[in-house]
Amino acid sequence: MRLIYIILSLFSLTASAHKVHTARIQTLTAIVNGDWMAPTVMQLNSDDVLEVAFDELSHDYHRLRYHITRCEADWSESHDTFESEWLEGFNDIVIEDYIGSINTTVEYTHYRFELPNERCRLKMSGNYIISIIDEDADDEVVAEVRLRVVEPLMNLAIEVTPNTDAGFRTQYQQLSMRLDYGALSVVNRDEQLYIEVMQNNREDTRRLQPEPQMVSQRGLEWTRCDDLIFLAGGEHRKFEVLSLSHPTMGIDHIDWDGTNYQAFPFTADYRLNYLYDEDANGYFLVRNSDNVEIDYTTDYVWVNYTLACPPFDVGTPYVDGLWATNDDEMRYAMTYDYDARLYHAAVLQKQGYYSYRFMLRHNDGSVELCPSEGNFWQTENEYQAYVYYRPRGGRTWRLVAWRNIECGM
Repeated sequence: MRLIYIILSLFSLTASAHKVHTARIQTLTAIVNGDWMAPTVMQLNSDDVLEVAFDELSHDYHRLRYHITRCEADWSESHDTFESEWLEGFNDIVIEDYIGSINTTVEYTHYRFELPNERCRLKMSGNYIISIIDEDADDEVVAEVRLRVVEPLMNLAIEVTPNTDAGFRTQYQQLSMRLDYGALSVVNRDEQLYIEVMQNNREDTRRLQPEPQMVSQRGLEWTRCDDLIFLAGGEHRKFEVLSLSHPTMGIDHIDWDGTNYQAFPFTADYRLNYLYDEDANGYFLVRNSDNVEIDYTTDYVWVNYTLACPPFDVGTPYVDGLWATNDDEMRYAMTYDYDARLYHAAVLQKQGYYSYRFMLRHNDGSVELCPSEGNFWQTENEYQAYVYYRPRGGRTWRLVAWRNIECGM
């Protein structure tokens, strides 16, 4: 199990599952039922609604469409199902809801769509990738959203404790889980169950197929499972850019350079002790002071992150959060200023509330939380667990249980 986790860490630089493949697309969001601090999970045959939105950095109209691809539990494309089995209606639908920005220094066009809608609806639980395709750019895939659809056929319970096999109230948190199969038949759990656990919905923390301590005909239990011990980290840092005329929460000052607004969060430093600070665990919310017509009246600013510390010989720090969707890793990387003795990164972001952490990419490609953030057992984290099921002889994986739990020690 450890080998699987290490391999995932090598290839997962940013936390977010959603990805943007071109700098022309910014502020990709995928929100279910308006809850911006929740994973992108919908319940099958419910009233749940997914809203996908993003900006294209121009006032030029682009004919964009979205294409839905069914995936297996490991997010590989499903080849053994027919589209008619899991999709009712049409695929490759043109996005018709768009509007140009008004009175902003950075011009953009805001696009949005919802699922389900009158033209398409998903009929099967499991994993889906929604690709945004630009027909005016030779069908370039400019962004991707990962969506999970669950049918609650199994019962899953989760608890979190700081009393772990790796230490008692030190720097770790440990999960215990209990899975009840319900009415589903599980004869060979290695072939029929695919279980995934994450901290704060972060791709780089994913644990696959943790080994249970108790196995019965009715279900599984994980009590003292080494695969479910997580470094606790520290509370996320945060700021708000609500106004361009004066600084708001977490912002030291805002400047105008003649072309763009430059926002400067207070310089971050090493955390030597735990300090409680309510945060959003990496999520973000677009907003401004008026909080009206935010989709097309909020502006873009360059956010200048700084971290005061000696230079790292082992790798490069970068800024990360669930808003960091661009797959160009250099977009969030920090460079060292030897005169000022700090790291710096400038990231173009839309006005709003942001929570973030600093991560460290080692020279060998592996990724971990930056030492500046600390690891404290009291840290409030969220944990997600997903259980996929495939009946014997089945052709695809269904998502039959999931839980999202917030721990506060």
